[in-house]
Amino acid sequence: MTKKANTSAPEGEELGFLQHLVELRDRLLRMVLAIGIVFLILMPFAQDLYNLLSDPLVRHLPEGQKLIAVGVASPFFIPYKLAMMVAFVLALPYVLYQVWGFIAPGLYQHEKKIVTPLLLSSVALFYVGMAFAYFLVLPMMFSILPGFAPSNVDVTPDIAEYLDFVMMMFMAFGIGFEMPVATILLITTGIASRETLEQSRPYVIVIAFIVGMFLTPPDVLSQVMLAVPMWLLFEVGLLASRLFDQHVEKASAEREAREKLEYQREIKPPAAPATTATATGAAAAAATTAWENDQYIFEETVPVQSTDDDEFRPLTDEEMEAELERMDEEFKRMEDNFRKQEDGNKP
Repeated sequence: MTKKANTSAPEGEELGFLQHLVELRDRLLRMVLAIGIVFLILMPFAQDLYNLLSDPLVRHLPEGQKLIAVGVASPFFIPYKLAMMVAFVLALPYVLYQVWGFIAPGLYQHEKKIVTPLLLSSVALFYVGMAFAYFLVLPMMFSILPGFAPSNVDVTPDIAEYLDFVMMMFMAFGIGFEMPVATILLITTGIASRETLEQSRPYVIVIAFIVGMFLTPPDVLSQVMLAVPMWLLFEVGLLASRLFDQHVEKASAEREAREKLEYQREIKPPAAPATTATATGAAAAAATTAWENDQYIFEETVPVQSTDDDEFRPLTDEEMEAELERMDEEFKRMEDNFRKQEDGNKP
């Protein structure tokens, strides 16, 4: 084992890693700054934002009844908590733009052409899912659920509980409406083909209802209103994936070329026969080197026999039968020797 000379490559790699950390820090600070600026703008309208959010429930409560605040500080903190959430949602395009700016240099050109429309459509679909929950699902739920309350129970929800419930619904429908993006990603990355997904349509429908059961409150109405759009958006994703066929072919060709290159780097072809003593010595030195890292070179003390895939020749049927017969005879000979040893050891 010999000591390897120090090079400047590790220092360059460490410097590049530090540069990536600095860039990540700067982009995170920009995200936080953007959310903070939007939050400061929304702070004077925090009470109005909560009134707007609670409108689907309040208009279905008995006349003159309002929400209640159980916590002592809830009337102050809950509206500003909502303002912070709204600030994040409004700043989401800029946040994703910063994320895209960080990961884009590591992508190929055809990958950028796929990711860019998917990123934009994912933001738009998330907003559409939240709007669907606010304008359709919540009014329909709150028009039905209070009617199931017993006659001696007043329906007076807490403002904090209501905010958590609505945010859960927004997240559930926002994520559920990402089904086309998930479908296209499965096809473009090669994880599943379009034909496989089309054949798995019944399972997708069942999974949509299971996801709706876990992401929505324990009522059939909200479950169906989430599962049915997820199934329809899955069909939309199958149709939209046909627009990315050319990019999928390029991505598959690029992936195969990259895997082939990595395979060629791992398995190096044997050196050509040397005609001079110098070439023979260099080939022997290369053959005795087992592996190396940044600091050490590990060498074999015994010459390693070279293997080449081109030298492999499959056996014919006659040669295979002869080899099997030879192995049977060898096994019988070993069994006879074993029995003789047992008989000799008996008293």
